[in-house]
Amino acid sequence: MSVTLADIEAAAQRLDGVAVRTPLLESPALNDAAGHRVLLKPECLQRTGSFKIRGAYNLLRRLPRDVAKRGVVAWSSGNHAQGVACAAKLLGVQAAIVMPSDAPAVKRDATQRMGGEVIAYDRYSGDREVIARALAAERGAALVPSYEHPDIIAGQGTVGLEIADELAARGLVPGRVVIPCGGGGLSSGTGLALRTRFPGCAPLLVEPAAFDDTVRSLASGRRESIDPASRSICDALQTPSPGEMTLAINRSLGADAVAVSDAEVRAAMRFAFRELKLVVEPGGAAALAATLAGRVTAGDGVSVVVLSGGNVDAALFAEIQAEPN
Repeated sequence: MSVTLADIEAAAQRLDGVAVRTPLLESPALNDAAGHRVLLKPECLQRTGSFKIRGAYNLLRRLPRDVAKRGVVAWSSGNHAQGVACAAKLLGVQAAIVMPSDAPAVKRDATQRMGGEVIAYDRYSGDREVIARALAAERGAALVPSYEHPDIIAGQGTVGLEIADELAARGLVPGRVVIPCGGGGLSSGTGLALRTRFPGCAPLLVEPAAFDDTVRSLASGRRESIDPASRSICDALQTPSPGEMTLAINRSLGADAVAVSDAEVRAAMRFAFRELKLVVEPGGAAALAATLAGRVTAGDGVSVVVLSGGNVDAALFAEIQAEPN
C-alpha cells in the first residue's frame, strides 16, 4: 500500500492545531562544527517530546467510530507510547501500550499520566508485537503500529512537509536531510515529502551501530535483522528490522544510511545542550551525531538535521552532561 504526497498533506490538515509546527533553527556553532550550513528540525520541542504524536493522531483520527470505541493497542519503547496515549486522550479512545520493562521512566510515566495503560515486557526475551496482537484480538481493539502503516508514515511525513514549506519560504534548497531511523516511519515519510518537493534532496538515515539493520538492508537489497544480544543507549531506535513498507519507500527515494556509536551519540547530546541549549534524547540525537562526526556532506544545498525526540531520564542526561567533551 503506497503513501503519496497527497496523503501527507491530508495528514497535515488533520494535525492542524494538534501538532506543534516546529521551526528550523540555525546555530553558528553547529555550522562551524559541521563545516557547512545546517538547519535543525527540533521535534524534541514537539507535543509529547517527539514526532510520534503526528503518526499516532493521524491513524486514530481515521479510525471508524465503531472501531475506535473498542480501544487501541500499540507497542513502543516510549515515544510512540506517549504519542498514542496523547492522541487517544484527545479523541476519547482507550489505549493500551506494550512497553519494555526497562523503558526510560520519563516515557513510561508520561504515558500513564495521559491515560495510557502500560503492559510491561522483557525486550530481550519477549516479542512486543506478538503480545500486542494477542491483546488486541482478545479485546477487539485496533492495532496502532509504530511505523509499518500508511497512516503512520503519512503522519510522520508532515515533518518533511513542514521542512519543505519553510525552506521554500526562505528561498533555500536542501542538499541532505539527515534523519534518525528505527523502523523507518519518520525517515520514509519525511524523505517522501521532501523528495517530492525537492527532487535533488538525498535522505540520509542514521542508526545506532548495534542496530544497523537499515544500513545493511539498503546495502543487501533485503530486510536484515538485528542480533538479539545487541545493546545501545538509543532506546528509541531499537527495532529488530526495518518495516517492509518503510524500507521499500526509503529504497525508492535512493536513501543512504550510516551508523553512529553510542559515544558519538553521547557527544551529540552534550553539544546540543551546551551549544544549542536543547535537551535531546539518545535516539533523537543520532542524526546530529552523524553530522558532528563528519559523516554528512553538504551536497548542493543546506543540510537539514532532524532531532526526533527529547524524552530522556534526568539521571542519564546528567551523567552524559558530566562527561568531558
